[in-house]
This record gives sequence, C-alpha cells and structure tokens, in this order.
Amino acid sequence: MTKNTVETDKLDTLNDRYLLFNIENTYYGLPLAMALEILTIQSITKLPCVAPYIKGIINLRGKVIPVLDVRAKLGIPERKYDDKTCIIVIDLHEMHIGLIVDMVSEVLTVSSDQVIPPPKNSASFISSVSQLEDKLVLNLDCELFFQNDLDQIIV
Repeated sequence: MTKNTVETDKLDTLNDRYLLFNIENTYYGLPLAMALEILTIQSITKLPCVAPYIKGIINLRGKVIPVLDVRAKLGIPERKYDDKTCIIVIDLHEMHIGLIVDMVSEVLTVSSDQVIPPPKNSASFISSVSQLEDKLVLNLDCELFFQNDLDQIIV
C-alpha cells in the first residue's frame, strides 16, 4: 500500500465527519479532515493593518499561524474569551489557520440524507445545512469563507 493510498483511505473515512463548533447559539460544521487540532485560547500577537477579525498570529511548535475570530468575521459582536473559547487549527491549501470559536461541540458523522442545500439567500460560504436530531448545523465551505482573506493572512 502506497503512502497516497493510505492518505486517500484516511480521507475517505473522514469524508462524512464534521467538527461542530458553536458561535452565539448557532452550530457550524467544518469537514473533520481539515481540522488539525484544537487549542485553548492563548496569547495572540497582533498584526498591524489587517481586518479587525484577524486577531494576529500565534507560535505553534515553531510555526507561525494566523488567527481569525470567526464571531467577528461573521459580523457577530465580539465577547470576552472564556474557558470554553478555543482555537481550531485547520489546514487550507497546506496553510495552517487558527479559528477562534466560542466552543467546540462535538465530532459527528453526517449521512447524505441529513444534508440539504442551504437556502438561496444564505451566505455563499454556507455549503450545506445538516439536520441532526435537535439541531441544525450550518456547514462552512472554508475555501469560500476565507476567499478574501488569504492574501492578508499569509505569513
């Protein structure tokens, strides 16, 4: 079995799995395959001349990672970070990006019959909506979510 086959098999098993996080009582999901790790909130070095939701950079084991506040990016008023606030480190085009979220909820397998297209008037970065027992989850298309930010956050 080649390295590429192992990586493809790993991605196939993660294909229908999502990491759920919470912002202002709304659940959002992102593909679990994109999530590298979850960190407690930590000291962030501010960067000058960037969008207000780009909070700065952190050093993660010698690698500098830009950090964005998802709440602020969505236009939701910021709030003080607490012990549930965390940073989800994702991999987007081999670039690591930290996402500050109110709280990580859980990892779920979402079957295709639980996924519906988003409403026509929803934000372009909502790829789909999942109906999961007692909650609706807005699934993010991280590529579209960061489309206008990549040039600002490349470090």
